[in-house]
Amino acid sequence: MTGRRLIVEADGGSRGNPGPAGYGAVVMDAATGEVLAEAAESIGRATNNVAEYRGLIAGLAAAAAIDPAAAVLVRMDSKLVVEQMSGRWQIKHADMKPLAAQARGLASGFPAITYEWIPRADNAHADRLANEAMDAAARGGQWSPREPDPAPAPPQKAGWAPPTTEPTRTLLLRHGQTPLSVERRFAGIGDIPLTDFGVAQAKAAAAHLSSVKIDVIVASPLRRAQDTAAAVAELTGAEIHTEPGFRETDFGLWEGHSFAEVQSRWGDELDAWFADPDFAPPGGESFAEVSRRVTTAREELLARHPRQTVLVVSHVTPIKIMVQFALDAPNTILYRLHLDTASLCTVDWYADGPAVVRSLNDTHYLPAL
Repeated sequence: MTGRRLIVEADGGSRGNPGPAGYGAVVMDAATGEVLAEAAESIGRATNNVAEYRGLIAGLAAAAAIDPAAAVLVRMDSKLVVEQMSGRWQIKHADMKPLAAQARGLASGFPAITYEWIPRADNAHADRLANEAMDAAARGGQWSPREPDPAPAPPQKAGWAPPTTEPTRTLLLRHGQTPLSVERRFAGIGDIPLTDFGVAQAKAAAAHLSSVKIDVIVASPLRRAQDTAAAVAELTGAEIHTEPGFRETDFGLWEGHSFAEVQSRWGDELDAWFADPDFAPPGGESFAEVSRRVTTAREELLARHPRQTVLVVSHVTPIKIMVQFALDAPNTILYRLHLDTASLCTVDWYADGPAVVRSLNDTHYLPAL
C-alpha cells in the first residue's frame, strides 16, 4: 500500500430516462486536489441509473490505472448508487446487478474504498462532464474534451445597490384545481381537466391579473395549464405561447397514485427520490432532468422577452425550480416549498445582477373553498 489517497467523483444521466445518456468521472489527488484524470462517454440510450453506474466504473478504472495501491474515496450525488455500493440498499433492478458487480470487482482491487453521498452542487466537475456526454449523445455523436473555460468575469454587485437595468418580470401561475390535486395524487404529464372550482380559480386569477400589463403568456402544453392560461388571455388580450419545457414532471408509474399508495408499493424508490434529485420514479423523470429543461426554457424566455412582463402558467415542480434558481438555493428547497393551486409567484430577472423574488404562493385573490 502506497499511503496515497485518491478521490473519485462520478455522475451520469439521460435526457428522458431512458434517453440519450452519458457519464462523467474525475480522479483527484486527495492531498492536493490536483485533477489526475477525466473520463466521459456518450452511451446511446440508457437510464439515469445505468449512466451513473457507468460513471462510477469509469472513475474506478481511471483510479486503478493511476495507482491501484491507493485508498479511494468515491463521492457521488446519486444516493442510490452510494447506498447500494455501500451494501445498505438491495439491488433489485436487473440492469443494475451486472454493473454493480463490475464496479465491485474494480473496487476490490484497492486496499480501502469508501463511498460518500454529496450534494449535486459539490459534484459539479463530474456533472459537467456527464452533461457534455449527454448533449453529444442527443446529437448522435461522442463526447470530446472541451476547450478550457475563459477567465471568470468579475462577480456582479448585489445587496442594496439599485439595479441598472429594467428586469424581465415573470408571473408564475400554477394551474387551477384538478380532480387529482383535490385527492393529493401524483399528477404529471396526463391531460387532466380543471374541476368546476379550478375553473373558478382560473377566472379569479384572470380578474386579478387583468389590471397588470402582461406582454405575453407562456404556458405548459398540458390541458390544465392551457385552460388556466386561456382564462387570463380572455381578460388581458395577451397572446398564449406554448412551451413544452414548462410542463410538469413525468411521474411514470406513480401517476394518479396517492402518496400513501406510492409509499406502500414503491417504498425504496420513494426514499431514493426524496434523497437524490437524480433518482427518477419508475418510468418517469428525475428532478434533475426537469431542472435542466426548465432552465433551458427560462433562458429562452429571458432571451425572447427582455424587459417585458411574462405570465408563465405551469405546475408545481417547474415553478419551484424557477424560484429555486432565483434564490440560488440548494435542491432541498424543492421539498420545502408549498404552492397552492392557482397561486402566483413573482420573480424579477436582472441582466446585470441576481434575480429578486417579490412574492411566493400569493392566493389572496382566490375564492374560498
